[in-house]
This record gives sequence, C-alpha cells and structure tokens, in this order.
Amino acid sequence: MAPPQPGYTFPARQTLSYAVDWRVFPAGTTVLHLQQDGDQERVTATADTLGAINLIYRVSDRYQSSFNRLTGCSAGFSKQIQEGRRQVDTDLKFDYAQGKALLTEKNVVKGTSKHEEASVGPCVTDLLSAIFYPASQTLTPGQSFRVPLGDSIHTVAVTMKVEARETVRTPLGTYQTVRVQPTADAGVVKARGNIWIWYTDDERHIPVQMRARLFWGTITFRLTAMDQK
Repeated sequence: MAPPQPGYTFPARQTLSYAVDWRVFPAGTTVLHLQQDGDQERVTATADTLGAINLIYRVSDRYQSSFNRLTGCSAGFSKQIQEGRRQVDTDLKFDYAQGKALLTEKNVVKGTSKHEEASVGPCVTDLLSAIFYPASQTLTPGQSFRVPLGDSIHTVAVTMKVEARETVRTPLGTYQTVRVQPTADAGVVKARGNIWIWYTDDERHIPVQMRARLFWGTITFRLTAMDQK
C-alpha cells in the first residue's frame, strides 16, 4: 500500500458530522472523529437512526480504528453493532510481526463467541480507515489505485477509481470535489452495491458526501458540521 503523498498530513483533530438520508427520507446521523495519537491516527464513528426509521429498524452502531500516520497501515478495527434485535461486538487486530489477522466476535443476544485467525500482508487498511486513506493520495480524475482491505478475517483488493470532478451541495455549504468509487470483486465493498465518496478538490481532501446504492434503496451522507478543535 502506497504511503501518504509527501507533504500530506492527516488532521491532528477533526470531527465530521453527516445527515443520513434513505431515498428521500431523513434516516439518521453519523459522526466521524479523527484524533492524532503519536504516530497513530485514531478514528471513531457513530451511526444512529432517528424519527420514524427507529420504529421500523433501530440502528445504534459504534466503530473504532487506528492507522499509522506515516504509512497508512491499519492497526485494527472494532465495532459494536445494535441493529434491530441484533447485537454483535467485533474486534479485528493486525499483527504484522506475526503476519496474522486476529478476529474475535461476540453475539451479545445469543451469548456466543468465536475467534479466527488468518494470514495478513505487511500493510492493510480497514473499513473505517479506508474512508480517509484516499485523502492522502493524489486524486486525479481518470486514474485509479488499489489498496488491500482487511475485510473481516480476509484481505480483499479494492480499486479506488477517481472518476470526475463535481460540484456538491451539502447542508454545510457547496464544495468543489473529486468523486471516488471503491470497487472490489468480493467482500463487504461488493456486498454494499455501488459506493461513492466525494472528497474536497484541495489539499485537505475532506469527505463531504458519501453514497451507497443498494438493492433496497440509496443511502446518502451529507456533511452538516465540521470542527477542527
């Protein structure tokens, strides 16, 4: 995996808030927080449904990851999922010294757990860190680059296709952006249908909009607030 471009630095501290729409209906909120911790960049995320969607299918998810600010390599990824009646806690660690990915998963409702191990390459990203890794690369429309993604216990090759420049309007403002589409032949990226991320077309490459087009509808995340403190 290519390291960040020379001169690029990840935010020392940043909080990004998004409104989430399902088709044309307000569905929830998502908050992403980045925090520098030495050579590591720690990322946390929350996803919560709101309003009438809670009556249909309540979601309250929490995610955490960290990656090396100099290389982009992920140290691990964890999540606590509460979706409807489903409650699952997952912890994934990458032990590069041993060349292993270590997965522990606990089903809170059923009271069951499992542990799995698999080989892992010298550097991978994870599902949460992968949102921010492209920001450290040159985003030129018409070009693409590949990244190894630690997806559960397996590693999947994801192609980041830099498609086009586009003006995007969000509740926070209007931005000139570069649209990137992650694609893969297997894993969660393929299972999520079509995915796009719009990064600001400047040296910051802030993700101001994200969209997933699934068989049951389209979910769009639009930036509503940004705090650098």
